[in-house]
Amino acid sequence: MPQKPIELILMRQLAGTLAMPLFLVDPAGTLVFYNPAAERVLGLRFDETGEMPLAEWSRRWLPTDDAGGALPPERLPLARAIAERRPAHGAFWIAALDGARRRIEVTAVPLIAVPDHLVGAAAIFWEATA
Repeated sequence: MPQKPIELILMRQLAGTLAMPLFLVDPAGTLVFYNPAAERVLGLRFDETGEMPLAEWSRRWLPTDDAGGALPPERLPLARAIAERRPAHGAFWIAALDGARRRIEVTAVPLIAVPDHLVGAAAIFWEATA
């Protein structure tokens, strides 16, 4: 297995200490980590899911819009942050793996190392209250 970029490793280390839910992906959109705060919103520990490609994690939590329509992977903030190499924000519903349906707001940012090398993206998210 190839070594991950140091920036991604350091971001994972930081994420583990944060109280805000954080979801971390590599440049291909593969989930590499989500922190304990995210586990509470997503309904399952990262140790139980492990790494998974974008096509899998984007279906696993069944993201939908307010009308109940499925959101394609490319419309999710993390995928947009990677593709567009700029921050992206969105709000949508997920089917958490503990059986709850939750509306979340997500802000995703690309992780770009010097000199302009995309190493992944991070999404901070929270459960919407209204």
